[in-house]
Amino acid sequence: MAKNEIQVAGPEAELKIRPYEHHAKYYETDQMGIIHHSNYVKWMEEARLDLMDQIGLNYKQMEEMEIISPVLSISVDYHSMVRFDDTVIIQTKLVKYNGIKMEVEYVMTDKATGELRTTARSSHCFLNRSGKPISLKRSYPEIDTKFFEFKDETE
Repeated sequence: MAKNEIQVAGPEAELKIRPYEHHAKYYETDQMGIIHHSNYVKWMEEARLDLMDQIGLNYKQMEEMEIISPVLSISVDYHSMVRFDDTVIIQTKLVKYNGIKMEVEYVMTDKATGELRTTARSSHCFLNRSGKPISLKRSYPEIDTKFFEFKDETE
């Protein structure tokens, strides 16, 4: 595969996106014995990269093509506490995409009880290695098509 090509997964109909799971570690807790709020953002990043892998848009391959996707904004609402040794299920959805920016939604629930733990969103743009905004639609139509196939149409 050439440096400017990316392997993409098949159409959405053939692919069922599985949620990301994170098992809470002791070192992620704070003095009160609950998971420190900063760790949720790390889990969001793990889940976003997992989503991209599942739909065939491996982030490492994108970086090799000199595409980066920095965070523009993050919003997190904490509904209930996660504690050491809990496992959270993170449902991740691409809710907005226009070729230049994307927004991802995260819903974190407790694996054992199903209780809602956290809801969040992150917004990202696409840049080349020198930091200039790029349009995937214009520069990488195969990647653009893949993002559009997996964008949640409910919004």
